[in-house]
Amino acid sequence: MCKDTISVFQFMEIFPNEGKAIEWFESKRWANGVSCPSCGDNQITSLKRDHFYKCKGCGLNFTVRTNTVMHRSHIPAHKWLYAMYSLVTARKGISSLQLSKEMGITQKSAWGLLHKLREACGSNDPLLGNVVEIDETYIGGKEKNKHAKNKQNKGRGAVGKQGVMGIRERDGSVSAFTIPNSSRATLHAGVYNNVTAGATFYTDEFRSYIGLTADYTHETVCHSIGEFVRGMAHTNGIESVWALLKRGFNGVYHKMSFKHLDRYLKEFTFRLNEGNVKAHTMDRLDAMASGMFGKRVTIKNLVG
Repeated sequence: MCKDTISVFQFMEIFPNEGKAIEWFESKRWANGVSCPSCGDNQITSLKRDHFYKCKGCGLNFTVRTNTVMHRSHIPAHKWLYAMYSLVTARKGISSLQLSKEMGITQKSAWGLLHKLREACGSNDPLLGNVVEIDETYIGGKEKNKHAKNKQNKGRGAVGKQGVMGIRERDGSVSAFTIPNSSRATLHAGVYNNVTAGATFYTDEFRSYIGLTADYTHETVCHSIGEFVRGMAHTNGIESVWALLKRGFNGVYHKMSFKHLDRYLKEFTFRLNEGNVKAHTMDRLDAMASGMFGKRVTIKNLVG
Protein backbone atom coordinates (compact mmCIF):
# COMPACT_ATOMS: atom_id res chain seq x y z
CA MET A 1 0.00 0.00 0.00
CA CYS A 2 1.31 3.47 -0.92
CA LYS A 3 2.19 5.59 2.08
CA ASP A 4 -0.06 8.46 0.90
CA THR A 5 -2.98 6.88 -0.92
CA ILE A 6 -4.90 3.68 -1.57
CA SER A 7 -6.17 2.36 -4.89
CA VAL A 8 -9.82 1.70 -5.70
CA PHE A 9 -9.08 -2.04 -5.46
CA GLN A 10 -7.57 -1.63 -1.99
CA PHE A 11 -10.50 0.57 -0.94
CA MET A 12 -12.95 -2.14 -1.97
CA GLU A 13 -11.02 -4.71 0.05
CA ILE A 14 -11.23 -2.50 3.17
CA PHE A 15 -14.97 -1.75 2.74
CA PRO A 16 -16.46 -4.73 0.86
CA ASN A 17 -20.01 -4.25 2.18
CA GLU A 18 -22.35 -1.90 4.01
CA GLY A 19 -21.66 -3.44 7.42
CA LYS A 20 -17.97 -2.58 7.29
CA ALA A 21 -18.78 0.97 6.18
CA ILE A 22 -21.28 1.49 9.02
CA GLU A 23 -18.74 0.23 11.54
CA TRP A 24 -16.23 2.78 10.19
CA PHE A 25 -18.75 5.65 10.39
CA GLU A 26 -19.65 4.63 13.96
CA SER A 27 -15.98 4.56 14.99
CA LYS A 28 -15.57 8.12 13.68
CA ARG A 29 -18.76 9.49 15.22
CA TRP A 30 -18.70 7.63 18.51
CA ALA A 31 -15.06 7.00 19.36
CA ASN A 32 -15.96 6.96 23.09
CA GLY A 33 -19.13 4.90 22.81
CA VAL A 34 -22.54 5.42 21.23
CA SER A 35 -24.42 8.53 22.37
CA CYS A 36 -27.77 10.02 21.43
CA PRO A 37 -27.54 12.51 18.53
CA SER A 38 -30.46 14.46 20.03
CA CYS A 39 -29.85 14.79 23.77
CA GLY A 40 -26.29 13.47 24.04
CA ASP A 41 -27.21 10.80 26.61
CA ASN A 42 -24.97 7.72 26.60
CA GLN A 43 -27.56 5.42 28.16
CA ILE A 44 -28.25 3.56 24.94
CA THR A 45 -30.03 0.29 24.15
CA SER A 46 -29.07 -1.73 21.06
CA LEU A 47 -32.15 -2.88 19.11
CA LYS A 48 -32.57 -6.25 17.45
CA ARG A 49 -31.66 -4.85 14.05
CA ASP A 50 -27.89 -4.37 13.74
CA HIS A 51 -26.60 -0.81 14.21
CA PHE A 52 -29.99 0.50 15.36
CA TYR A 53 -30.17 2.12 18.80
CA LYS A 54 -32.62 3.67 21.25
CA CYS A 55 -31.89 6.41 23.75
CA LYS A 56 -33.18 5.70 27.27
CA GLY A 57 -33.21 9.40 28.03
CA CYS A 58 -35.36 10.87 25.24
CA GLY A 59 -36.62 7.67 23.60
CA LEU A 60 -35.16 8.44 20.18
CA ASN A 61 -34.56 5.54 17.81
CA PHE A 62 -31.47 6.33 15.74
CA THR A 63 -28.56 5.09 13.65
CA VAL A 64 -25.20 6.58 12.73
CA ARG A 65 -26.95 8.35 9.83
CA THR A 66 -29.28 10.33 12.13
CA ASN A 67 -28.68 14.08 12.06
CA THR A 68 -25.99 13.85 9.38
CA VAL A 69 -25.90 14.60 5.66
CA MET A 70 -26.84 10.91 5.20
CA HIS A 71 -30.07 11.34 7.20
CA ARG A 72 -32.91 9.25 5.73
CA SER A 73 -30.83 8.36 2.67
CA HIS A 74 -31.59 5.00 1.04
CA ILE A 75 -28.14 4.81 -0.54
CA PRO A 76 -26.04 2.12 1.21
CA ALA A 77 -23.30 3.35 3.54
CA HIS A 78 -20.46 1.77 1.53
CA LYS A 79 -21.63 3.70 -1.54
CA TRP A 80 -21.56 6.92 0.47
CA LEU A 81 -18.04 6.05 1.51
CA TYR A 82 -17.05 5.33 -2.09
CA ALA A 83 -18.43 8.74 -3.14
CA MET A 84 -16.33 10.35 -0.40
CA TYR A 85 -13.28 8.47 -1.66
CA SER A 86 -13.96 9.66 -5.21
CA LEU A 87 -14.41 13.27 -4.12
CA VAL A 88 -11.19 13.48 -2.10
CA THR A 89 -9.03 11.69 -4.68
CA ALA A 90 -10.33 13.38 -7.87
CA ARG A 91 -8.11 16.46 -8.16
CA LYS A 92 -10.58 18.36 -10.34
CA GLY A 93 -13.78 16.79 -8.98
CA ILE A 94 -16.12 14.13 -10.30
CA SER A 95 -19.39 14.68 -12.15
CA SER A 96 -22.69 13.28 -10.92
CA LEU A 97 -23.11 11.43 -14.23
CA GLN A 98 -19.76 9.68 -13.87
CA LEU A 99 -20.39 8.85 -10.22
CA SER A 100 -23.85 7.45 -11.00
CA LYS A 101 -22.30 5.02 -13.50
CA GLU A 102 -19.61 3.90 -11.07
CA MET A 103 -22.01 3.44 -8.15
CA GLY A 104 -25.03 2.02 -9.98
CA ILE A 105 -27.45 4.75 -8.87
CA THR A 106 -29.38 7.38 -10.80
CA GLN A 107 -27.74 10.64 -11.85
CA LYS A 108 -30.30 12.52 -9.76
CA SER A 109 -29.31 10.57 -6.64
CA ALA A 110 -25.61 11.10 -7.35
CA TRP A 111 -26.18 14.84 -7.82
CA GLY A 112 -27.90 15.16 -4.45
CA LEU A 113 -25.31 12.97 -2.72
CA LEU A 114 -22.41 15.07 -4.06
CA HIS A 115 -24.00 18.35 -2.94
CA LYS A 116 -24.55 16.92 0.54
CA LEU A 117 -20.90 15.88 0.70
CA ARG A 118 -19.85 19.35 -0.45
CA GLU A 119 -21.78 20.76 2.48
CA ALA A 120 -19.76 18.46 4.72
CA CYS A 121 -16.58 19.97 3.26
CA GLY A 122 -17.40 23.30 4.90
CA SER A 123 -15.57 24.19 8.09
CA ASN A 124 -15.31 26.92 10.69
CA ASP A 125 -11.56 27.34 10.50
CA PRO A 126 -9.90 30.20 12.42
CA LEU A 127 -8.97 33.40 10.65
CA LEU A 128 -6.02 33.27 8.29
CA GLY A 129 -2.92 35.18 9.33
CA ASN A 130 0.79 35.77 8.93
CA VAL A 131 1.20 36.27 5.16
CA VAL A 132 -1.78 35.85 2.83
CA GLU A 133 -2.57 36.41 -0.83
CA ILE A 134 -5.95 37.76 -1.91
CA ASP A 135 -7.58 37.88 -5.33
CA GLU A 136 -10.96 37.73 -7.04
CA THR A 137 -12.18 35.75 -10.02
CA TYR A 138 -15.43 35.29 -11.92
CA ILE A 139 -17.22 32.02 -12.63
CA GLY A 140 -19.63 31.55 -15.51
CA GLY A 141 -19.88 31.20 -19.27
CA LYS A 142 -18.93 33.84 -21.78
CA GLU A 143 -21.75 36.08 -22.95
CA LYS A 144 -20.92 35.44 -26.61
CA ASN A 145 -21.44 31.69 -26.12
CA LYS A 146 -24.85 31.99 -24.47
CA HIS A 147 -28.23 31.53 -26.11
CA ALA A 148 -29.76 34.84 -27.14
CA LYS A 149 -32.48 34.65 -24.45
CA ASN A 150 -29.83 34.28 -21.71
CA LYS A 151 -27.59 37.13 -22.79
CA GLN A 152 -27.68 40.23 -20.59
CA ASN A 153 -26.27 42.54 -23.30
CA LYS A 154 -24.57 44.74 -20.72
CA GLY A 155 -21.00 44.62 -21.98
CA ARG A 156 -18.10 42.21 -21.56
CA GLY A 157 -15.87 40.91 -18.79
CA ALA A 158 -17.72 39.96 -15.61
CA VAL A 159 -21.22 40.41 -17.02
CA GLY A 160 -23.36 37.34 -16.37
CA LYS A 161 -20.77 35.78 -14.06
CA GLN A 162 -20.55 35.29 -10.30
CA GLY A 163 -17.76 36.97 -8.37
CA VAL A 164 -15.60 34.89 -6.02
CA MET A 165 -13.08 36.15 -3.49
CA GLY A 166 -10.19 33.93 -2.48
CA ILE A 167 -7.64 34.14 0.33
CA ARG A 168 -4.64 31.84 0.61
CA GLU A 169 -2.32 31.78 3.59
CA ARG A 170 1.23 30.96 2.60
CA ASP A 171 2.07 27.50 3.93
CA GLY A 172 -1.49 27.40 5.28
CA SER A 173 -5.16 27.15 4.38
CA VAL A 174 -7.32 28.48 1.58
CA SER A 175 -10.69 30.21 1.88
CA ALA A 176 -13.00 31.10 -1.02
CA PHE A 177 -16.55 32.45 -1.10
CA THR A 178 -18.96 34.23 -3.42
CA ILE A 179 -19.29 38.01 -3.34
CA PRO A 180 -22.14 40.18 -4.68
CA ASN A 181 -19.75 42.70 -6.24
CA SER A 182 -16.15 43.90 -6.11
CA SER A 183 -16.80 47.20 -4.36
CA ARG A 184 -14.48 48.51 -1.69
CA ALA A 185 -17.01 47.80 1.07
CA THR A 186 -17.44 44.18 -0.06
CA LEU A 187 -13.74 43.38 -0.37
CA HIS A 188 -12.84 45.16 2.88
CA ALA A 189 -15.50 43.09 4.68
CA GLY A 190 -14.06 39.93 3.13
CA VAL A 191 -10.61 40.79 4.47
CA TYR A 192 -11.80 41.76 7.96
CA ASN A 193 -13.95 38.60 8.28
CA ASN A 194 -11.23 36.18 7.19
CA VAL A 195 -7.79 37.64 7.99
CA THR A 196 -6.39 38.40 11.44
CA ALA A 197 -5.49 42.02 12.16
CA GLY A 198 -1.81 42.76 11.77
CA ALA A 199 -1.26 40.22 8.99
CA THR A 200 0.55 41.03 5.76
CA PHE A 201 -1.45 40.54 2.58
CA TYR A 202 -0.60 40.83 -1.09
CA THR A 203 -2.99 41.71 -3.92
CA ASP A 204 -2.86 43.04 -7.43
CA GLU A 205 -3.32 46.77 -8.02
CA PHE A 206 -7.14 46.68 -7.81
CA ARG A 207 -8.14 49.93 -6.09
CA SER A 208 -10.91 48.46 -3.94
CA TYR A 209 -8.26 47.17 -1.52
CA ILE A 210 -6.98 50.66 -0.75
CA GLY A 211 -7.61 51.79 2.83
CA LEU A 212 -6.68 48.69 4.83
CA THR A 213 -3.19 49.73 5.90
CA ALA A 214 -4.38 50.90 9.34
CA ASP A 215 -5.04 47.28 10.35
CA TYR A 216 -2.81 45.33 7.95
CA THR A 217 0.42 45.52 6.00
CA HIS A 218 -0.65 45.69 2.37
CA GLU A 219 1.59 45.38 -0.69
CA THR A 220 0.62 45.09 -4.34
CA VAL A 221 2.00 43.87 -7.63
CA CYS A 222 1.06 45.72 -10.80
CA HIS A 223 -0.10 43.18 -13.35
CA SER A 224 -1.04 45.85 -15.87
CA ILE A 225 2.65 46.69 -16.45
CA GLY A 226 3.78 43.08 -16.50
CA GLU A 227 4.88 42.89 -12.87
CA PHE A 228 3.98 39.56 -11.28
CA VAL A 229 6.66 39.09 -8.61
CA ARG A 230 8.49 41.73 -6.60
CA GLY A 231 10.46 40.16 -3.79
CA MET A 232 7.90 38.49 -1.50
CA ALA A 233 5.01 40.32 -3.14
CA HIS A 234 2.99 38.14 -5.53
CA THR A 235 -0.39 36.44 -5.84
CA ASN A 236 0.77 33.27 -7.59
CA GLY A 237 -0.54 31.04 -4.78
CA ILE A 238 -4.16 32.17 -4.93
CA GLU A 239 -4.07 32.28 -8.74
CA SER A 240 -3.05 28.61 -8.75
CA VAL A 241 -6.28 27.95 -6.81
CA TRP A 242 -8.27 29.71 -9.56
CA ALA A 243 -6.44 27.65 -12.20
CA LEU A 244 -7.49 24.42 -10.47
CA LEU A 245 -11.06 25.62 -9.95
CA LYS A 246 -11.44 26.58 -13.61
CA ARG A 247 -9.95 23.32 -14.84
CA GLY A 248 -12.66 21.60 -12.81
CA PHE A 249 -15.28 24.00 -14.18
CA ASN A 250 -14.27 23.54 -17.82
CA GLY A 251 -13.23 19.90 -17.81
CA VAL A 252 -15.57 18.20 -15.31
CA TYR A 253 -18.63 20.22 -14.33
CA HIS A 254 -19.01 22.51 -17.38
CA LYS A 255 -21.45 24.60 -15.35
CA MET A 256 -21.65 25.56 -11.69
CA SER A 257 -25.04 26.93 -10.71
CA PHE A 258 -24.71 30.28 -8.93
CA LYS A 259 -27.12 28.92 -6.32
CA HIS A 260 -24.75 26.07 -5.44
CA LEU A 261 -21.42 27.76 -6.21
CA ASP A 262 -20.49 28.15 -2.54
CA ARG A 263 -20.74 24.36 -2.17
CA TYR A 264 -18.43 23.81 -5.13
CA LEU A 265 -15.99 26.25 -3.52
CA LYS A 266 -16.14 24.24 -0.29
CA GLU A 267 -15.26 21.11 -2.25
CA PHE A 268 -12.21 22.63 -3.94
CA THR A 269 -10.89 24.38 -0.83
CA PHE A 270 -11.39 21.17 1.19
CA ARG A 271 -9.13 19.26 -1.18
CA LEU A 272 -6.50 21.97 -0.76
CA ASN A 273 -6.85 22.04 3.04
CA GLU A 274 -7.97 18.96 4.97
CA GLY A 275 -8.04 16.87 1.79
CA ASN A 276 -4.50 17.78 0.77
CA VAL A 277 -2.89 15.11 -1.41
CA LYS A 278 0.08 15.05 0.98
CA ALA A 279 -2.21 13.47 3.58
CA HIS A 280 -3.07 9.77 3.45
CA THR A 281 -6.37 8.91 1.78
CA MET A 282 -7.84 7.56 5.03
CA ASP A 283 -6.91 10.79 6.84
CA ARG A 284 -8.72 12.75 4.14
CA LEU A 285 -11.79 10.54 4.58
CA ASP A 286 -11.61 11.11 8.35
CA ALA A 287 -11.61 14.88 7.77
CA MET A 288 -14.65 14.70 5.49
CA ALA A 289 -16.54 12.39 7.88
CA SER A 290 -16.06 14.83 10.76
CA GLY A 291 -17.87 17.47 8.70
CA MET A 292 -20.85 15.20 8.00
CA PHE A 293 -22.06 14.84 11.57
CA GLY A 294 -24.54 17.37 12.91
CA LYS A 295 -25.54 18.64 9.46
CA ARG A 296 -28.70 17.91 7.53
CA VAL A 297 -29.27 18.80 3.88
CA THR A 298 -32.50 17.72 2.21
CA ILE A 299 -33.25 17.53 -1.50
CA LYS A 300 -35.94 20.13 -0.86
CA ASN A 301 -33.22 22.49 0.42
CA LEU A 302 -31.15 21.84 -2.70
CA VAL A 303 -33.83 22.28 -5.35
CA GLY A 304 -36.23 24.64 -3.59
